[in-house]
Amino acid sequence: MKSCMLMALLAAFTLITPAALAQGLPGASVDPDAKAKSAERDAQKGNFAQRCKDNPQQCEEMKAKMKAHREQCKADPQKCAAERKARREEWCKANPQRCDEIRAKIKERHAQCQADPQKCREERRAHFEERCKQNPKRCEEMKTRIKERQDRCNADPAQCAQRPPTK
Repeated sequence: MKSCMLMALLAAFTLITPAALAQGLPGASVDPDAKAKSAERDAQKGNFAQRCKDNPQQCEEMKAKMKAHREQCKADPQKCAAERKARREEWCKANPQRCDEIRAKIKERHAQCQADPQKCREERRAHFEERCKQNPKRCEEMKTRIKERQDRCNADPAQCAQRPPTK
């Protein structure tokens, strides 16, 4: 039961990424239903919080498993990336229409950002700042992780994926 729950949670996290990317950022014209989807995700977060209040032991066990999984992914990121890709491909086989919609939205957003990279940077910054207002503690954690990654990349640039320069 617990392992099924963990796998479902990990699968959901894997699926959230393409969906979140497909939605675009605040102010983007990619998805008119983005606010409704955001409200739905917020409700799911509330459900998770309620389940943790109802059963704190199970919640702590789940958090420990998730932390162990993150540590494994830090140790072998290629393996985790391959697993995520396999789960995404499996999901796309089961949901081809939704998968195609998401891919089309991602391509559209990518084209928009290629056409106006400054606008996308500003939207990402605004989105980041909005999330920081909502949860300052998480914001500080994100800033710390970003700083650590920058330090790692500066120390060993070959370890980090190189992005093409922006226009």
